[in-house]
Amino acid sequence: MKLYDVHTHIQDERMAGIWQQVVQRAVAEGVRGIVICGLHEGDWDEVLAMAATHEALVPALGIHPWFIENRSPRWADILAQKLESNGAAVGEIGLDRMIRPRNDDDQEQVLIRHLEIAHDLKLPVNLHCRSAWGRMMAILKSMGGLPYGGVVHSWSGSAEMVREFEKLGCYISFSGSVTRPDNKKVQKAVKAVSRDRLVLETDSPDILPTGIESDLNEPAFVRSVLESVAFLRGESVDDVAGYTYENAVRLFSGCRWNERNRP
Repeated sequence: MKLYDVHTHIQDERMAGIWQQVVQRAVAEGVRGIVICGLHEGDWDEVLAMAATHEALVPALGIHPWFIENRSPRWADILAQKLESNGAAVGEIGLDRMIRPRNDDDQEQVLIRHLEIAHDLKLPVNLHCRSAWGRMMAILKSMGGLPYGGVVHSWSGSAEMVREFEKLGCYISFSGSVTRPDNKKVQKAVKAVSRDRLVLETDSPDILPTGIESDLNEPAFVRSVLESVAFLRGESVDDVAGYTYENAVRLFSGCRWNERNRP
């Protein structure tokens, strides 16, 4: 069984000194692809260096909406250069209407600039969206969708919105939140995703799946997400593992990094 974790932050300081073992444990569990998503300019080089150590690792670079206030004046030029040189994906980027304080206009402009770069370099993106579904959809529509693909990570939107985002070129990813018995909204959304658009993640080291005793989440635990998704969809674990893996490989095949290090 091959698995693919499309969204992690194993560069997080909480995993300093153990991330190599974390990767080894994931590979032992059948995880053949792990996307490491950058959060700000300060971790981009670290993400690239980590990804170069193992064929299963794929880097993504971007500025998370929580960190846009600290971006440098030349952040977009620096990002474009690193992406073009390394063939990484774009992300984590997005909109978050739940943080305080925040500047909604600033978030949108930073998101749009990321998307422009992704379009120019023909790269997939890794999207963050909280309480901004209508606005995210409007921005993607205004830009012609995601012609080179993208994943909406840790989906928390409605089941009704799933197909609208799929039409815009999005893949829909579920994290450990889907394993929570009281998360009825997300569990309903799982059933609405097309087979060719469903992918899985852990968002390590956060969003630990229910029932796992650990201080930190890690990519090896993506199997728990897989099992919950398969149960909710009424499909076999092997079947869901197979098509979610193929979906993830297809999604990130546009990265030159992926071509060199395809799992």
